[in-house]
Amino acid sequence: MSGANFLIPCYTNFRMNEKALETLEFHKIISRLVEYAHFSASGDLARQLRPTSVLDEALTRQKATREAKFILSVDADISFFNAQDIRPSIGLARRDGILEPQDLLAIKNSLIVSRNVRRILESIAEEAPHLYELSVNLPVGLGLVDQISKTITDRGDVLDSASEKLSEIRREMKITYERMMTRMQRFISESSTAKMLQEPIITQRNGRNVLPLRAEFKGKIKAVIHDQSASGATLFIEPLAVVEWNNRYRELELKERDEVRRILAELSHRIALHAAPLNLMVEVMAEMDLAMMCARYAEDLDAVEPEMVGIRETPGKHPGSTIRLYQARHPLLDQKTVVPIDVDLDKDTYALVITGPNTGGKTVTLKTVGLLVLMAQSGLQIPAQSGSALSVFDNIFADIGDEQSIEQSLSTFSGHVNNIVEILRQADPQSLVLLDELGAGTDPQEGSALARAVMTHLLDSSITSMIATHYPELKAYAHTTPGVLNASVEFNLKTLKPTYHLTIGLPGRSNALAIAERLGLPQSIIEAAKAEINPTDLRAEDLLDEIHRQRDLSRQARGAAEDAQREAEMLSNTLANRLDQIEDERFATLEQARQEGERELEKFREELEGLRRQLAKARQPLEVVDEVEETVEALEEEIAEPVVRKTPEKPVRKPKGPLRLGEKVHLRSIDQDGVVTSIGEDEVEVQIGRLRIRARLSDVVRKGEPEGEAQKEKSKKSGITLPDMIESPGMELDIRGHRIDEGLDTLDRYLERAYLAGLPFVRIIHGKGTGRLRDSVRDALGHNPHVDRFESGSRTEGGEGVTVAHLKTS
Repeated sequence: MSGANFLIPCYTNFRMNEKALETLEFHKIISRLVEYAHFSASGDLARQLRPTSVLDEALTRQKATREAKFILSVDADISFFNAQDIRPSIGLARRDGILEPQDLLAIKNSLIVSRNVRRILESIAEEAPHLYELSVNLPVGLGLVDQISKTITDRGDVLDSASEKLSEIRREMKITYERMMTRMQRFISESSTAKMLQEPIITQRNGRNVLPLRAEFKGKIKAVIHDQSASGATLFIEPLAVVEWNNRYRELELKERDEVRRILAELSHRIALHAAPLNLMVEVMAEMDLAMMCARYAEDLDAVEPEMVGIRETPGKHPGSTIRLYQARHPLLDQKTVVPIDVDLDKDTYALVITGPNTGGKTVTLKTVGLLVLMAQSGLQIPAQSGSALSVFDNIFADIGDEQSIEQSLSTFSGHVNNIVEILRQADPQSLVLLDELGAGTDPQEGSALARAVMTHLLDSSITSMIATHYPELKAYAHTTPGVLNASVEFNLKTLKPTYHLTIGLPGRSNALAIAERLGLPQSIIEAAKAEINPTDLRAEDLLDEIHRQRDLSRQARGAAEDAQREAEMLSNTLANRLDQIEDERFATLEQARQEGERELEKFREELEGLRRQLAKARQPLEVVDEVEETVEALEEEIAEPVVRKTPEKPVRKPKGPLRLGEKVHLRSIDQDGVVTSIGEDEVEVQIGRLRIRARLSDVVRKGEPEGEAQKEKSKKSGITLPDMIESPGMELDIRGHRIDEGLDTLDRYLERAYLAGLPFVRIIHGKGTGRLRDSVRDALGHNPHVDRFESGSRTEGGEGVTVAHLKTS
């Protein structure tokens, strides 16, 4: 089918290493993803989701998730809650089985969901082409919804109108039942028989309508006994006078049952005729809901789309892999407290040796990288900063944690070695290998030698790898070996706690003596321990301490520089604001002088006209008056020129790093969040709801990136929005359901606030209806002093049910 199966791997020759998936806890990611499923078929599909090793497949999956996030951003009403996995019912129908009314209602509801989803995706086909292409496989024109609606009520009852025969049977049943009840009611109402009854009610036994007769009156009423109470005090009788009516009613019930079964069988046969498109509909909706699940999970994780790249051609041993993660967070940890890490392997590096204290974050770092690679290759967005990039690996291998097995009588060391043997047997240059505590669990000297040998094998085999270790020898190995970088997790000696920060390029320090000294171990013992250590190692540790100290100093210097930059920006902004105030005062003074000059000239012209009339009456020459009038006209032209307000240039801070398509940003000028849909040299196009806005890069700040005080002040003084003066009323006004006079009053107040807030345009939602409210709104917009022009909404905005009004600059 066209576009189908884009989320589930269709390459049967590939299977990701299941042990690595389990070790990295990928199943927990899948479990969280399943929680977002709207119906069972998409949940089942998510449980089958596995990473792909094909770049095009990974890109297609990411594209589907990106389009689904766009749908969420514009609040498109795509929901699969009323859909059900109807494939078992379709299978039963194909085997000539008869479907129950509830099964038919499930098919009807699923068809309605399918129709609604297809209609919505048609309206946003340009923005979500991949999902739209998938929706083309959803069935149309089967006629099943109308047929089921004409046959079965929403409660699952077959309608009388389902067939003429059923209508006739039920009409006769009603008449028969009423006559039977009338006869039985006489036994209750007549005093001669009423006293014989245990209660004045009509009940049922064995499908027959009966009366509760007191046992002592047995035989007093000619009747058939159907049952008696447990105590024997009550007999349930059917009077002979109503036996024929009961028989007739029972016959009609059987006829009704048979006719209902015939109707359901006919409907089931129609379902069977459309089995193929209905099965396809379930599969397509499951895949579309899976894309929406990935998007909803990404929203909750505050995740971004990674750049997926292939294994590039490189000279030498480098496999051509890419791992570039900025502010990456472990997806299974609390996103509010987890410490983000940066893992950026440069073009010459394809192996990383991580050292540091226990519980310092080495294992979490390995799992974070591994999980994010698995998520990216599965079509899931990753909890990291925009700009992160990952290669698509053929396979991932991981040996993490304690592999000791009592049942197999294997030590921790043996368990690790078994895993490493299997990894080295299967790994190739397109693989990613993650090893935790390589060589641990045995003699340190032998373990260290073994770890170096394994690393050398991985490097010689051009395999991308990340290794966590305690062995100091591996620090020197990483420092002197091409293609390898040291990394370390930090430890705070003051608090004696790890910071979980990862530093690329520096090995971890051995903090054992420093911690022991901090905890109060006698200095003599500390000095004796130092004497036992190789002086070269001590010098290396001292040098490493100095490097870390210098790095901390450089961090502090950079922080101080950034603070100084912010202060400079604040000062620059303060001066610019002061210049604004001075310019305002200059403008006001000159404007006042200009207006006073106009008034004086007007008075002088009136006097001049009076003098002209007097001279003309006296027949005196007017040359002098004409000369004066020419001077006055020149002055008028000079005064009539408006005073131009000069706007001082203010510093603009552009976003840090390049923006990417699909990235969340904030537009300062209108104080709105949106998603980047197009990027130019100096401008970007941002989708805000259903609207697209072109904005300068200087007006855009990456979501979550601090603006800085100076830029915040700039936003406050922007010519587009003035939040200090008046709060923005929002870019939409919905007046559907209002009376015309009430709606116009609301519109007038809204436009006033929108104009003062500096909004460039607004959307008025008035609906279509009879068109009276729309015409009144547009007439009011044509006369409003704040409105420059207006137009109907686009097809995706609501068409004639929406009017977009462009406001004048306040």
